[in-house]
Amino acid sequence: MSDHDLPETLTVFERRIDSALDAIAAFCRFLTGLSLVVLTVIFGWLVYGRYVLNATPTWVEQVALLLVMVIAFMGAAVGVHENTHLAVNMLRSAGPRYMRSILMALSDLLLAGFGGLMLWYGAMLTSFKWGSMIPLINLPEGLRSLPLTIGGGLILLFSLGHLLRLARGRDRRSDISL
Repeated sequence: MSDHDLPETLTVFERRIDSALDAIAAFCRFLTGLSLVVLTVIFGWLVYGRYVLNATPTWVEQVALLLVMVIAFMGAAVGVHENTHLAVNMLRSAGPRYMRSILMALSDLLLAGFGGLMLWYGAMLTSFKWGSMIPLINLPEGLRSLPLTIGGGLILLFSLGHLLRLARGRDRRSDISL
């Protein structure tokens, strides 16, 4: 979330970082929306194939599992970026007003660590499973954990962006000043 309230006080570097993070989040929102549309269409095809054509398309379940992973992990990363993920706000909002900046930094540090672990172990899992194939769709099994890896990296990146703005006194997330 960039600080659009005071654009003249932001440095060029801060504006570029905010713009890049906003663009990445916008792409993730587009990707999750597209995945949801494709998921809906292929389940429609599954129902049509099963009940009208009497020939169930067996590949739908495998593709749906991949799409759900994309939706879940990209959506979670966007939630961290936009400060709308419930788990992100709950701890900070429960604290007293004078502690909110400290809780904000602690929350961002925890999320960055969690995102880093997701990135690291997701990459190991993706690498380990890449050699085998997903039945019925003949794609690498590692694709199942790739959204975990990318989502973890994005959570790490977005959390570091929040920490950078917080350290520079530029963070304007609403739950700091409630």
